[in-house]
Amino acid sequence: MKITVQSSTVVKPVYGGKAAPATEFVPLTVFDEANYDEYISGIQAFHPAASPPNAVLQAGLARALAEYREWAGRLAAGGAAGCRRRVVLLNDAGARLVEATADVALDSVVPMRPTPEVLRLHPAGDESTEELLLVQLTRFTCGSLVVGYTMHHAVGDGFAACNFLLAWGQATRGAAVDPVPVHDRESFFVPRDPPRVEFEHRGVEFKRRDDDTSASSSDSDDVAGDAIAGDDDEVVIHKVRFSREFIAELKSRASAGAPRPYSTIQCVVAHLWRCMTKARGLDAGGEVVTGLRVAVNGRAKMTRPRLPEGYTGNAVLWARPTTTARELVAEPLRHAAEIIRRELARIDDGYFRSFIDFASSGAVEAEGLVPTADVAEMVMCPDVEVDCLLRAPFYDLDFGGGRPFFFMPSYHPAEGVIYILPASPLGDGSVEAHVSLFGRAMDTFKDCCYSLAVPDMLI
Repeated sequence: MKITVQSSTVVKPVYGGKAAPATEFVPLTVFDEANYDEYISGIQAFHPAASPPNAVLQAGLARALAEYREWAGRLAAGGAAGCRRRVVLLNDAGARLVEATADVALDSVVPMRPTPEVLRLHPAGDESTEELLLVQLTRFTCGSLVVGYTMHHAVGDGFAACNFLLAWGQATRGAAVDPVPVHDRESFFVPRDPPRVEFEHRGVEFKRRDDDTSASSSDSDDVAGDAIAGDDDEVVIHKVRFSREFIAELKSRASAGAPRPYSTIQCVVAHLWRCMTKARGLDAGGEVVTGLRVAVNGRAKMTRPRLPEGYTGNAVLWARPTTTARELVAEPLRHAAEIIRRELARIDDGYFRSFIDFASSGAVEAEGLVPTADVAEMVMCPDVEVDCLLRAPFYDLDFGGGRPFFFMPSYHPAEGVIYILPASPLGDGSVEAHVSLFGRAMDTFKDCCYSLAVPDMLI
């Protein structure tokens, strides 16, 4: 597949005849600053009938940027604005729009696998990139369209980014933007007076600059090191698909005898965690401690006040269930599901408020702490990171001719990461995920992953 860039331009907000607002700024919040300081990318594919001309998409993008000025702004230090954290300048500098063509029909490459080839379907973003939003429109010989986007995580999390993309579709087809974006970031996260730091946040959301926050202990370093070391150190991303029937059986087995059934996500994550641990060989000896880092959406957790659906920033913290690798594999699936459910329940409104109080107290600056969400960390072993997009409405994006038939996050070869993808538009009840491991562990993982009868593992 050859991709040829035809043009690259900056798209600025269009206000429909109204005067452009004055340049303002939005200070980043404690949640924005604690999250990954990087660009996130994804692609969506549309059939020809659902693909308006590029000029129409560009005009819609300009109107959407007038509603979401953050994505047309620029990151800047906060000192000049009197803020101790960075700010987004609402200067309407614009987003990058790239137009490209492919020399093949889309059905020859779809469904795409998470490989480096995906990187050619969206713009790159790094420390030298000024724009906070970059979009690529790639036309295939059959008339189909792939929309690829790269968005800075400091501006918003996956749900905020999804809301903007839906607004782009609404603006393109002339519909009202819904949900209405809420740009106020400060009033929702005011620390309490006096502050009440009721949970430990050092070593959880924050660490000392030279600290290793891995869940593994010194006694288990040798075993975990063996799982990392090796000649075959290439990270492979495997796309997993669980059918409705497989998930129903997982939930039935995990929930048997439990006070209440475990959710689909709890069971799927528990199953993948166990299979990844076994594939890494962490249960073979010693008492290796393995942990999950599960993203928790504050929109569903915070109640005082509750975040509006159109909130435009980051609102994510992480649950961190832990156990020994040996116990995780030896005990039945219900054991892992219960650990996950218990820890997810702990990350409630009180926990989010405790985080706000701690992050706003000055202790982070005084102690030289930095976020544990470290973009330089490319090997999670013995731990696993989980990002769940199952209920993110990416498939609701509609430019006027219909919804996409394919979505995927970009290729990101960090070992030990699980991306649970949005629910299939087919409505078949299946769940798909991208799972990344070193290549030498992948065969064992596949043997475990698709079976309910694995030797030495009680499902």
